[in-house]
Amino acid sequence: MQIPRLHPDTIEAAQQRADIVDVISEHVVLRKRGKDFVGLCPFHDEKTPSFSVSPSKQMYYCFGCSAGGNAIKFLMEVGKRPFSEVVLDLCERYQVPVQTLEPEQRQQLQSQLSLREQLYETLAIAAQFYQHALRQSQGQLARSYLQSSRQLSEETIQQFGLGYAPVGWETLYRYLVEDKRQPVQLVEQAGLILPRKTGDGYYDRFRDRLMIPIHDIQGRVIGFGGRTLGDEQHASLREESISPQLAPKYLNSPETELFSKGKTLFALDKARVAISREDKAVVVEGYFDAIALHATGITNAVASLGTALSLDQVRQLLRYTESKQLLLNFDADAAGTQASVRAIGEIANLAYRGEIQLRILNLPEGKDADEYLKDKGDGGEQYRELLATAPLWLDWQIQQIVANQDLKQANQFQQVSQQLVKLLKLIDNPDTRNYYVRHCAELLSRGEDRLVSQYVENLLAQITPGKGWGSSGQGSRGAGEQRSRGEKRRGAISFSPRQSPQRGGIGAPSGDGGRPPHGAGSSPHPPLSPSSSPSRSLLEKAEASLLRIYLHCPEHRQAIVDILEEQDLQFSFSHHRFLWRQILEVSSTDSTQKAIDSVSTTQTQLDLISHLQVQCLEFESEIAQVSYLFHPDEKSQQEQMQRIPQVIQAATARMEQVLCEKRYRHFLELWQKTDGSTDPETSEYYYQEYNQAKLRSMKLQQQCQFSVCDLL
Repeated sequence: MQIPRLHPDTIEAAQQRADIVDVISEHVVLRKRGKDFVGLCPFHDEKTPSFSVSPSKQMYYCFGCSAGGNAIKFLMEVGKRPFSEVVLDLCERYQVPVQTLEPEQRQQLQSQLSLREQLYETLAIAAQFYQHALRQSQGQLARSYLQSSRQLSEETIQQFGLGYAPVGWETLYRYLVEDKRQPVQLVEQAGLILPRKTGDGYYDRFRDRLMIPIHDIQGRVIGFGGRTLGDEQHASLREESISPQLAPKYLNSPETELFSKGKTLFALDKARVAISREDKAVVVEGYFDAIALHATGITNAVASLGTALSLDQVRQLLRYTESKQLLLNFDADAAGTQASVRAIGEIANLAYRGEIQLRILNLPEGKDADEYLKDKGDGGEQYRELLATAPLWLDWQIQQIVANQDLKQANQFQQVSQQLVKLLKLIDNPDTRNYYVRHCAELLSRGEDRLVSQYVENLLAQITPGKGWGSSGQGSRGAGEQRSRGEKRRGAISFSPRQSPQRGGIGAPSGDGGRPPHGAGSSPHPPLSPSSSPSRSLLEKAEASLLRIYLHCPEHRQAIVDILEEQDLQFSFSHHRFLWRQILEVSSTDSTQKAIDSVSTTQTQLDLISHLQVQCLEFESEIAQVSYLFHPDEKSQQEQMQRIPQVIQAATARMEQVLCEKRYRHFLELWQKTDGSTDPETSEYYYQEYNQAKLRSMKLQQQCQFSVCDLL
C-alpha cells in the first residue's frame, strides 16, 4: 500500500517501544553473552559469531563487516525495505498509534491498517461461536470425543478454547454475515467461508468438525484446525463434486493476512513462559499431542501443525531458550521417522554450527505423545524420563543407520560404513567430527578395542583424504611412505609445518660436520642446508590461540603475561599487536580492573571482552581482523577446556622459534660474509652463534607439536 509521510512522534514512539532483541531474534539465532547477545551476522558470511546486540543501548553492531544501527535500520537492511514501511510494521506490532504529516491521508491509512484488526475480530467471534456450539446438543458427539477418547478435562477444553463446527452448510456464514453484520468479503478473507462453484453464494469451510483455534504469540485467534467426526461431511463433499477420499482428517485454515502455516507454532502462546523456565522446547507433531502434554503438566510443548519445522518456526522457539535446546518428538513409525529427518534437514546448518542443541525422541511402539501418556497413566513421569535421556540428533541418526544391521555380515558392514562416512562428512566442526569418528569406530569394532584405532584411521582417510586426526592439513604422508612396525600411530596438531624425511635435511648432522655453506674464503667446516622459514599462517594461528585463551580463560592470564615477559616475546602481526595493546590498556585502568576483579570467572571474561568491544568501536578496520577471537567456536572452546597448558607451550614456542630463526639467519649471513682464512676467530664466533640458535630452533619446533591421542 502507499504509505504517507509519518509524523516524527510516531517514528520516535515506534523506535522506543521496539525491542531490538525481539526484532533481530526473528532473523538471527542469538545467544546471551554477559549483558549482550551474539550471533552470526546476517549481512555477511561467517562461521564464528561477530554480530553483537545490546539490549541496554538498543543497538546492534557487527565486528566483522561493521554493520550497525537500531531496530529500524536492521529491518530496513535485512529486508531491503523502505523506512516508512518498517516503521508502520513496528507500529502495528507494538500497538503504536499512527499519525501522518498530511491529515487528509490519515483516514485512508487507518482504514488500511484496520483490516488486520477486523480480521482478528471476525476470527474471535467465530471462535466464540464454535465454543458455544460445543456445549449445545449438536455438539454432544464432539464433547464426548474430547472427554472419553481424548480424556481431556473441562479445564483443558476451556484453556485451549476447543469448539465444534455444526453440520450445516451455511451455519457460520449466516451467524457472521446476517446476525453479526460482518462483511462477507472479510469473512472470506479470514478463511472461514468459500464461494460456491455455481457463483450463487458461500458455504462454510469447516462443517461437522471438532475445532481447535490457533493463536499468535499474543493469544489472538489467527486460524483454526478442524478434525472430522462423522460421515456428514462426506455427503456434503459429494454434493460439491468432491471425492470423500479427499476429505482430510485434519483441515487447517488457508494462508491469510494473519495465518501462515509454516510460520506458526500451535500453543506457543501458552508454552513460551515454560520454555524460558525449562530452557528447552518440546516440539510434537499434532494438536492433541501438545494439548495432552500441557494437560499432564509438560507445558513447554508446541506443535508444528503437522509439517516439518521451518527456520521461521525454529527462530521463534529459540527466542525463549537461552541454551537453544530443541527436542523433537515425532511419531516413531516410518512416517514419523521421515518427518524427523525432514525437520533435521531444514535446520541442519544451525546444528552443524552449534547454534542449537537438537535432540530426538521416538516413543516406544511407534506411539505419539498423546497415546503414550494415556497408556502409561502415570502423569507423564516416564515421558519426562525419556525427555531427559533423548539423544542428540547426530547420535540419533547414527542409531538409525546401525539399527537392525548385522555388522558381522560383509555387505551390511560395508553399507553401514558408507552411510556413517556420508554423515561424518557433513560435520564441519573438527572436534565434533573427531568425537563422532571415534564413536563410529567403536561401533564398527564391535567391542574389539584393538580395532578402534584402525577404524579411526580408515574413517578419517575417507572423510578427509590426506589429513590426520585433527590435522591442520599442512602436508600429508606420501602414498609410498610407510611407518616402521614399532612406530606409534598418531596425528599431530602443531604450530609448525611437517617436514618430509630427507638426507642431509634441516639440522641433520652430516659426515662433513653439518656446517652451512661458506661465502668468502675457504670453509673450515662442511656445509649444512638452511631451514625453510616457518609458515606465516601457523605463526598467526599460534598468536591467535594465545590471545583467545587470554580473553576467555581468566585463570591463565597471568601465566601468559609472565612467559611473554620472561622470554621477551612480541606479537608479530599488526592486528595481534593492536589487540594486545588494547588488552593492556584495559587491564591497566584501575576502575575497569576493579570491576572485572569483583565478579566471577565467567563474568570476568565477558566483562573484559565487553570493555574491549566498547573501547575499539572507533577502530573498525583493526577490530574487524580480530573480532572472531571474541566469540570462539565450539572447537576453540573444547581446546581451551582440555589442553590449555599444551596450547600455551606450543604457541609461545612457535613465537620464540621465529626469533631464533631470525637470529640464526642473521649469524649465517654474517658467517658467510666472513673470510675464515683471514679472521678465523670471528668466523668461528658467528658459526657458534648460528649453531646454538639453530639447535634451539629445532628444540622449539618439537615443543610446537603435541598429540591429541593422549586426550582421547
